Amino acid sequence: MSKKISRALLSVSDKTGIVEFAQKLANAGITLLSTGGTAAELTKNGIKVTEVSDVTGFPEIMAGRVKTLHPKIHGAILGRRDIDSAVMQEHDITGIDLVVVNLYPFVQTVAKPDCSLADAIENIDIGGPAMIRAAAKNHTDVTVVTEPADYANVAESIASSGGVEDQVRFALACKAFAHTASYDGAVSSYLAKQATPDAASTGLDQTVQISLDKLQDLRYGENPHQSAAFYKHGTPSPQSIAAATQLQGKELSFNNIADSDAALECVFQFDQPACVIVKHANPCGVSVAADVGSAYEKAYITDPVSAFGGIIAFNRELDAETAKVIVERQFVEVLLATSFHSDALKVLSEKPNIRVMQVSADSAGDSRLLYQCVNGGMLVQDSDSKIITADDIKVATKTKPTDAQIRDLLFAWKVVKFVKSNAIVFCNDGATIGVGAGQMSRVYSARIAAIKAADAKLQVESSVMASDAFFPFRDTVDQAAEYGIKAIIQPGGSMRDNEAIEAADEHGIAMVFTGVRHFRH
Repeated sequence: MSKKISRALLSVSDKTGIVEFAQKLANAGITLLSTGGTAAELTKNGIKVTEVSDVTGFPEIMAGRVKTLHPKIHGAILGRRDIDSAVMQEHDITGIDLVVVNLYPFVQTVAKPDCSLADAIENIDIGGPAMIRAAAKNHTDVTVVTEPADYANVAESIASSGGVEDQVRFALACKAFAHTASYDGAVSSYLAKQATPDAASTGLDQTVQISLDKLQDLRYGENPHQSAAFYKHGTPSPQSIAAATQLQGKELSFNNIADSDAALECVFQFDQPACVIVKHANPCGVSVAADVGSAYEKAYITDPVSAFGGIIAFNRELDAETAKVIVERQFVEVLLATSFHSDALKVLSEKPNIRVMQVSADSAGDSRLLYQCVNGGMLVQDSDSKIITADDIKVATKTKPTDAQIRDLLFAWKVVKFVKSNAIVFCNDGATIGVGAGQMSRVYSARIAAIKAADAKLQVESSVMASDAFFPFRDTVDQAAEYGIKAIIQPGGSMRDNEAIEAADEHGIAMVFTGVRHFRH
């Protein structure tokens, strides 16, 4: 059933599209009420509006803090047309059938580096959420619109039927409650950080509010029998998959998104041109080089078998020559880069199913929280963003690493952070040559790394090794020596560190400690 709209209240902070929308409402013969800046904007554009203060008989006061909190406004919104009509008539309250409101830009305000607590408090909307919730509660009689994206559909409905259908009003009401919940969550999270020094330093509040906006439904989840959707959280990092622009290809799948996220995290660790190839959440090839083409070559030869059907990410523009090599050599699910040369896009267009994703080259840092659901609860932690430099490592052995080995050790340390634990990575000359992931025993991870290197016909001898956690026994060091590893980077901190150091000294291996562990589950 369509409810006729005769009277609308417009009060928006984000004025995108409001003039055009208001004009369509006025053309439909709808009386427009408005407040403050919105009224001024509409009047300036020749649209007739009635100030809310003319309805209430009370002026806006306290620099606009109080303007809509009045029975003639809230009674007009909350009044049930079939139950409260007598009361409304008694108090000269005329119903408001459409409420168009969006809120003070609190999230945008607190995102500014120089935002003060006073600025944040001033941008907490009071009247707006009250009107939105009132309209949403009374959705059987009132239509509520909180997003400019909904203006066109509502205007079209009014033009065709004079009102808005029941199911549309209900959907808009659901969206409105989600909008205010998200807003309140943002306010609560910000204030908790200001009130609790520990929360401010760690980002871990006493109560965690999570607000997610759906980007798209997915065909299925990890497996075809699972339903799934992709949501974004707040304002995503410009280098994230949630902020990427798809230039061509099929829709992203659940696994595509998860693997792309891992690839992007890893590739943006490097300042040099880099390539990361990911398969089933693990990097199977990583390299830095003078250009992306060379980086791809070195990453690909680490594990050509696993690279098939993988995700490939670059931290630079992808050129046509490299694109041609990729599509002629292997099947790839997703290609990610900061930009694509126009000739590269022509090459890729010949394989229209390849998902081509462009991400920003601009970094916003990594201060996000990570969430992992468990049965009956959720684990929350901040991101593993600790960076280790040459100044941070401690040489634990008699043999000292060379400058070239230190460069490779630090490269390997950046890679091992993105390999599922237990993780072992062999590297040489800025490239992976063997990756061992996700084993219950670190020894077996090392064996797998060696097997992969052998299968790819890559020489392990004289390369370096990274371990995401300390060695509980000397066996992994002894095994590394058998493969010809000459330098090892690991966190240290085991009760048997001395045994690992003795083993390294016996084999003439240089070993350095970082003091930082990189478990990834």
